Amino acid sequence: MDISRRQLNKLLAATGLTAFLPLSAFAETAAPTKGGTLNFIVEPEPPTILTLAHTAGGTQKVSPKITEGLLTYDFDLTPKPQLATEWSISDDGLSYTFKLRPNVKWHDGKPFASDDVAYSIELLKQVHPRGRGTFANVTKVETPDPLTAVIRLSKPAPYLLSALYGAESPIVPKHVYDGVAIADVPTNPNGSAPIGTGPFVFKEWVRGSHIILDRNPDYWDAGKPYLDQVIVRFVPDGAARAAGFETGEFDIGGDNPIPLSDLERVKALPNIAVDSRGYETKGDQTQLIFNLDNEYLKDVRVRRAIAHAIDLDVILNTVWYGYGHVSPTPISTFLPRYLDTSIKPYAFDLKAAEQLLDEAGYKRGADGLRFNLRLTHNSYNEGFKRVAEYLKQNLTRIGINATIDSYDFSTYIKKVYTDRAFDVTAEYLGNQFDPTLGVQRIYWSKNFKLGLPFSNASHYANPEVDELLEAASVEIDDAKRKEQFFAFQKIIADEVPVVNLIALENVTVFNKRVKNHTIGAEGVQSNFADTYIKDGEG
Repeated sequence: MDISRRQLNKLLAATGLTAFLPLSAFAETAAPTKGGTLNFIVEPEPPTILTLAHTAGGTQKVSPKITEGLLTYDFDLTPKPQLATEWSISDDGLSYTFKLRPNVKWHDGKPFASDDVAYSIELLKQVHPRGRGTFANVTKVETPDPLTAVIRLSKPAPYLLSALYGAESPIVPKHVYDGVAIADVPTNPNGSAPIGTGPFVFKEWVRGSHIILDRNPDYWDAGKPYLDQVIVRFVPDGAARAAGFETGEFDIGGDNPIPLSDLERVKALPNIAVDSRGYETKGDQTQLIFNLDNEYLKDVRVRRAIAHAIDLDVILNTVWYGYGHVSPTPISTFLPRYLDTSIKPYAFDLKAAEQLLDEAGYKRGADGLRFNLRLTHNSYNEGFKRVAEYLKQNLTRIGINATIDSYDFSTYIKKVYTDRAFDVTAEYLGNQFDPTLGVQRIYWSKNFKLGLPFSNASHYANPEVDELLEAASVEIDDAKRKEQFFAFQKIIADEVPVVNLIALENVTVFNKRVKNHTIGAEGVQSNFADTYIKDGEG
């Protein structure tokens, strides 16, 4: 019988039993072929490789091949062993005990042990954009022996067991970071040339071109990985990526790796297939984020006016070619358990928008304009620039002069999250598998921190919202937790620090010769230990 993640968590909390299933339970059963090189498209190029202090999409795809988590997950988010082989939760939900895999070595030959786990969780709590929330209630991590780690909490964390995979909470070598100041962790050289326990070892990173990962001959899972090498390719031009899949130059890419306008044509090719699985941990949500330090955008009437100038159906069908759902609340349609479906989008109504701007005191001048705004957009996907262009066009219709600033990905992150050199940005943030992890970071006032990517970029602060989010993060009664998230969504819909747009549907595009690329909820964010190439099928 299949049980859900939450049912499993309740069972564990009530009984202290350990969940355990072999990784092979959800992989293909055909005998794998050993050898070969996998050409893996990742776009845009990540700012760093290691996910310790960064959650960029490219980083989350590369890091787990090198560094692993305590757990991995099947498609219904039931946890499976990775660096932890067994786990139990105390009856009060305040202690998580993990038995660790023996005879695991770091890529530099040193042994993996419980002090690495304790050190990693402390770092994640301080430097990871979501780790600040994930591990907020962790008071300490005890290491009674080298193969046991016990996480102690001050309050329950109902989401914690779902956050321990490699792309989200990587376990890093203490001996590499020991003595490094916390402020220097995000820029430590290990971030760009990581040492891990994973199936692949970092070899080289040629900026603007590729990353090469070689097979780890001492990997703890004997006989794996099957591949000799993974070459991570960076190809900024969408048409070139589509052509590469057509010719067989590229083997696989996730998160809609080719322009959606080309997807129907490419997936009809005999050597190409697509898979919509492997995104169960993401819940991608597109948004317009307002910089509330801007003198105009501080006024909620201006924010509501801009919301009225957006036709979400146009964005869905014109920008995203129908691959998604209108998703007007902070909680994505991919998290229906906590979604308040009574909340509707602001109606597309330019007259209402103009009236609100007039009421706010920003009437049209002699040139027909009210004020200027700087728009920017995440460069992760070509669609975000189209969102910005659509917004610019419609803002002009209501008397707002907008200019678009486009940047490469690393510069974009700095401009928005460090320099705050923007007024409105078309952004893309995952709800993840729980609102406390994916949503809270965007609206929680305590998560406004210069230089922290994918955090509270609007600089939104509302004590009632903080209270609701903090209460939901420790509430073990799911009905009460749902009420808290519903109340939170209503406040955000009213105050509009962010206009929530579309919940994106993602697919992985792959050559049919690639097998076992998506064997669980992490999809191409997995470690690829089970992936192999079967020649003659693609």
